[in-house]
Amino acid sequence: MSVIKDCGGHKGCECEREKLYRKCCWALVGLTMLVLFVVLVVWLALRPHKPRFYLQDLSVLCLNVTPPASTYLFTTMQATVAARNINGRVGIYYDKTDVYAEYKGVAITVPTQLPVEYQGHYDQSVWSPFLQSLDHVQLPLYLAVALAQDETAGYVLIDIRVDGWVRWKVGTWISGHYHLRVNCPALLTVNDGKGSYGVNTGGGVGYFRFQQAAACAVDV
Repeated sequence: MSVIKDCGGHKGCECEREKLYRKCCWALVGLTMLVLFVVLVVWLALRPHKPRFYLQDLSVLCLNVTPPASTYLFTTMQATVAARNINGRVGIYYDKTDVYAEYKGVAITVPTQLPVEYQGHYDQSVWSPFLQSLDHVQLPLYLAVALAQDETAGYVLIDIRVDGWVRWKVGTWISGHYHLRVNCPALLTVNDGKGSYGVNTGGGVGYFRFQQAAACAVDV
């Protein structure tokens, strides 16, 4: 006949309970580590790669600044930007993505928002937004002079920037937002590299030509 011991208040029973608690804690820690390991393996196997961006074309409809009499810039241009999802198992959501133009680090157009879009596996998207300055952009005098000198020399370098947020989609799981920053340099010739004074394509004084499609620097 077995005897059931009443261990209330005895140190032996307290030690047994502590051992049981420790075993439960270690089992929980082990299970957590196993889940984290599985998540890590899955993430490494499906690790998303940054999308690739290309600037296919940049058409300058108007670009006018005439220092030192004026440092106001008025411009209208149309950029054609392509993006490709190079992931075979990861989709990409593009949320709140803006495109704008810069000259030597200074924005010369206001941001133009792209439509929200989902990019499936190996899909490619092409956008052709119009980029415009808001009324007239007043440049610092040194920058207006530099732009006029570039136009006179026959070559102008404009940066097309893409700034927004992306989310990754793996199966039914969708990640949080990641900041997308893209820089696409665009080399333009003025009058086929012959240059011009007071260039204004809208008035027929000169014209800009985009040299060639170029890959963009992408940071996520």
